[in-house]
Amino acid sequence: MISRIDLRGDALPEGAALRDLLPRAEFDVEAALEKVRPICDDVRHRGSAALIDYAAEFDGVRIERVRVPAEELDRALAELDPQVRAALEESIRRARLVHREQRRTDHTTQVVPGGTVTERWVPVQRVGLYVPGGRAVYPSSVVMNVVPAQEAGVGGVAVTSPPQKALFPGHWGGGLPHPTILAACALLGVDEVYAAGGAQAIAMFAYGTDECPPVDLVTGPGNIYVAAAKRLLKGRIGIDAEAGPTEIAVLADATADAVHVASDLISQAEHDPLAAAVLVTDSVELAEQVETELKTQVAAARHRERIAEALAGRQSAVVLVDGLDEGLRVVDAYAAEHLEIQTADASAVAARVRNAGAIFVGPYAPVSLGDYCAGSNHVLPTGGCACHSSGLSVQSFLRGIHVVDYTRDALAEVTHHVVTLAEAEDLPAHGAALKARFDGEVPDQ
Repeated sequence: MISRIDLRGDALPEGAALRDLLPRAEFDVEAALEKVRPICDDVRHRGSAALIDYAAEFDGVRIERVRVPAEELDRALAELDPQVRAALEESIRRARLVHREQRRTDHTTQVVPGGTVTERWVPVQRVGLYVPGGRAVYPSSVVMNVVPAQEAGVGGVAVTSPPQKALFPGHWGGGLPHPTILAACALLGVDEVYAAGGAQAIAMFAYGTDECPPVDLVTGPGNIYVAAAKRLLKGRIGIDAEAGPTEIAVLADATADAVHVASDLISQAEHDPLAAAVLVTDSVELAEQVETELKTQVAAARHRERIAEALAGRQSAVVLVDGLDEGLRVVDAYAAEHLEIQTADASAVAARVRNAGAIFVGPYAPVSLGDYCAGSNHVLPTGGCACHSSGLSVQSFLRGIHVVDYTRDALAEVTHHVVTLAEAEDLPAHGAALKARFDGEVPDQ
């Protein structure tokens, strides 16, 4: 059901050589670019008409308009299961607690008397938030995208999610996003929601249509075509990341509970046949127990076929190492989206990790908690990008702007240095721009 990679006995290689030994899903965004390019161009030129046609082609539903009417948002919230509503409200409450603390404050530094640099934090003016559809429904992704944008002070927030086919008869057009998605938007006070998915939704945000003004930044996970559209349109819009299939790595020793480890691996494999589940351990006994548990638990799972395919794929494995130090090197090389630490003294071990989207410490902080109600954000870097990128946060929606304010005397004091550096770079006009303020001369020091 899941393969083994044995890294015991020999010294582990460094850097990329170690990464190449570890399991990873193939996710060729470059190959998808040529498929999404004509779709994006079509949306650019035909706008909503193209989006309506693509809904029929890709989602199997004919919609009348792309923007979801406000009454449908209200209706979805009114009809939401009370227990689901309570869970979403708690998820929102906890996410706000965490993300509110991430707000940045302006800071002024006096460099010299009369010379200051202030860093101002300014929110993006308008964002487009993508919420996937397909195999599962993700109201949690509405929460994880909207809350940090709102806490950052973004003025214009638009959400898009693929229209669903004949899911709830009697509603407008029969082609709305899933009602739980709409209800989550209503709970968060987002009234600008669109029924569009895939590359065409990213193009809608980038170019704008008669219904949807263009945005400055697009965030949120999606399939390979969403990732390819983000790559294609980056520059015209800002993006958070090119999200790949979800992944979990568990660093565990002999103290870990095999039932917990197996259930956590399965929880992420449930997402997608390309989802990655990796156990790194120095305990052969634990590895064997987990493999036995996987067989038992997968057989009883609702989505057993999808889970079994993910666990058997090249992206999943049990990795055996000589000890905890080697295990830490492996998980740092892997740079997992989600990393669980299930070892003795898990907090101390977690403090040694350098590369992970999010770290879950000990037996009572499973990844599923972070997916919904930990207060953390579940939009995280995948595909090894955690070695250089962060998950979604308030910072994702802010721009730092330096404001430079110098008096005449403060400029005079440093002009000779600027002129010297400008001459060293053979850019004399740079220095001349300062000397022009002092009758073409360098002020005396």
